[in-house]
Amino acid sequence: MYDPTIFENLKVAIENQVYDLDNLERIIDITNRDDRMDFSVMARDFAIEFTLVDHDNVTAEIVLKASLEDLAAEILEKPDANPGCFLILRFYKQVQNVTEQCKNIELALNGIWEEDVYITQTLSFVYGHESSSYMNMIEVVFNHKINEDHISEIPEFLDHVLETLVVLNDI
Repeated sequence: MYDPTIFENLKVAIENQVYDLDNLERIIDITNRDDRMDFSVMARDFAIEFTLVDHDNVTAEIVLKASLEDLAAEILEKPDANPGCFLILRFYKQVQNVTEQCKNIELALNGIWEEDVYITQTLSFVYGHESSSYMNMIEVVFNHKINEDHISEIPEFLDHVLETLVVLNDI
């Protein structure tokens, strides 16, 4: 009998709760979903993107990653291994006043997310197009792997994601 991996169990748990926020609660609109197997490095990636209903200025993306080492350690039941997945959260937002808005974003996210995350902001623009704004990709990387023990924390995690979307829409 097939025994789902940590990655599969977390993916389904996250996906189900995000779809409930879209279909049942109508808090968000899902805009994209990716489920990939990277055969060059034998890794798994899952990503789901969404915006708040009626506030599509900021997009959230939840990314779940499992490496070959983690997948193999789990499937082969290696003793002393600690298999799990990495969780990355991205937000995409247009900014005009880079200095002020990026500082406010940094302060807001540090207030919402726990201390064991790494937050970066990457600004970009399309060369040749006159624009007074930049696309800001705000990345929140969690410094530890997660596993099935963390499934009960998904609702609280999603509450923080929604809070972050509200705050970023106001900045």
